[in-house]
Amino acid sequence: MTTNDSEDVPARQRDAERTKRELLEVATTVFAEVGFAGARVDEIAARTSTTKRMIYYYFGGKEQLYTAVLEKAYRGIRTAEREIDVAELGPADALRALAEATYDHHVQHSDFIRLVMIENIHHAQFLKRIDTLGELGQPAVDVLEQIIARGRAEGVFRDDIEPFDLHMLISSYCVFQVANQHTFGHLFQRRLLEEPMASRARAMIGDIVVRWAAA
Repeated sequence: MTTNDSEDVPARQRDAERTKRELLEVATTVFAEVGFAGARVDEIAARTSTTKRMIYYYFGGKEQLYTAVLEKAYRGIRTAEREIDVAELGPADALRALAEATYDHHVQHSDFIRLVMIENIHHAQFLKRIDTLGELGQPAVDVLEQIIARGRAEGVFRDDIEPFDLHMLISSYCVFQVANQHTFGHLFQRRLLEEPMASRARAMIGDIVVRWAAA
């Protein structure tokens, strides 16, 4: 292999990674807009700088692309949670920071909420096909478990809290804000994700979980 050939390999790899990222971003939008059944590979290709053939080359087909979109979406929220340095915060502050970060992520990634709703319609049919499924859920519970353990040791959290219950409480609150913003907002003439309601809702979830966990 010549020097030029060696230099071309990393370039081709970068191009491939860039193409796959673009496809995942566009596919996320399309699947979130029309669901799995309504999405067409032709449309996804048309919105990108690549072709339908390349989608099949990189992902294998529509189902595999949708599954990759789901995995990326779930990894996004787990990444946001890991970015909080909970070890440097007291238990109550760490719990509040985690709840607020979850709220921020859900508000900023409404496509994630729509994908979750769509996947529930399919009874998690495609989510179950992800081999790394354990990696997508357990870290959230693990982080809460660490925070709760420290809180119990310091006497600021009660002893009967389950990390899973706390995670479900935070998630359900945050999902509601995004999933029902239009219907709930119309019924009560409120703009849930605009100020001042957005900041108030963000503070509320922190207050709720900290007070619920308090000894």
